[in-house]
Amino acid sequence: MKWINHQITTGFIVYAATNDALAVAASIAGAVIPDKVEGAPPKESSAYWQWRRNHRALSHYPPLYIFLLALAQGAIFYFQNPVAEIVCNILSYILVGALLHIAEDGICGKVPIFSTKKKHGLKLFKVGSAGEYFWTFLIVAGCVAFSFMEILNAEINLNSLTESARSFNIIELGEKIKNIFAGLNF
Repeated sequence: MKWINHQITTGFIVYAATNDALAVAASIAGAVIPDKVEGAPPKESSAYWQWRRNHRALSHYPPLYIFLLALAQGAIFYFQNPVAEIVCNILSYILVGALLHIAEDGICGKVPIFSTKKKHGLKLFKVGSAGEYFWTFLIVAGCVAFSFMEILNAEINLNSLTESARSFNIIELGEKIKNIFAGLNF
């Protein structure tokens, strides 16, 4: 995927999951790390293919980022300091962004999962193709729908709870049931 699509999809996924602007910003920054670490591809043809052969190797190896994520989360408990907690959480979301980048690359190519020697992936589209923008749109639309449903569900639950709490009266309930049955002709 192109960097902009990595950043967009990662940002929307993290927002849908956390509803936290700082987490979104950190994950967007992390969404380009696996490619940034490798550097830009060379312009010379033979050097490009050598770079391409090594592309998505160690820099796209999920266990590395999972290990660093575990260290960052462990540091929160080790230091037990509010500032350290904030810093470690920001670092954690940067690493989440890198992990999402790898997952996103896994739908448009192959990435190492269990070993840096063997890569796996779906290859649903080519980088830069209309398919990439279509999948980005689908992921964003799914995240927006999820967030909307979550907000709507919370609103409905809150309204029905307060309505139930306000209107629950056993005598009124009995009267309503009696009126319902009185209106029916048997």
